[in-house]
Amino acid sequence: MSTTPVPAIEGWFTVEDQPHLLGRHCPRCGTYAFPPTVSWCPNPACDGEDLETVPLSRRARVWSYTDARYQPPPPYVVTTEPYEPFAIVAAELEEEHIVVLGQAAEGLTTADLRVGQPVELVLETLYQVDGSDHLVWRWRPVAGGAPPNGVEGSGR
Repeated sequence: MSTTPVPAIEGWFTVEDQPHLLGRHCPRCGTYAFPPTVSWCPNPACDGEDLETVPLSRRARVWSYTDARYQPPPPYVVTTEPYEPFAIVAAELEEEHIVVLGQAAEGLTTADLRVGQPVELVLETLYQVDGSDHLVWRWRPVAGGAPPNGVEGSGR
């Protein structure tokens, strides 16, 4: 039986083979923002109010990481009982240079991550309801990707 993929958070990312996060861009000053819920430019030096929704870079570098040892409050959806910790990645987008949080891809732990490591956006199922896979974005290391020389860190 096939399931229908739907975003767990409507309007925050595309659901396609090459998914993208959706951000906001200020054409006046060039500032980007994520999540796409802002309606005015977040740059304090700009008074732009006509932001456009744009697809953001699919690739990024690990800026920092940690693990969620405690269950986040709602609207987080508990998918395991008992709660299982997961790795969280702060990734700096390749072109926009903003930092976006997201879970690490399924099966990855903090031991698999390094500051500066190239990562890409992937969609994975967060939970299933009524024949639909509710998807969420996650960060997965790029195959063969290594942190740039001289960049090391624990991310904690």
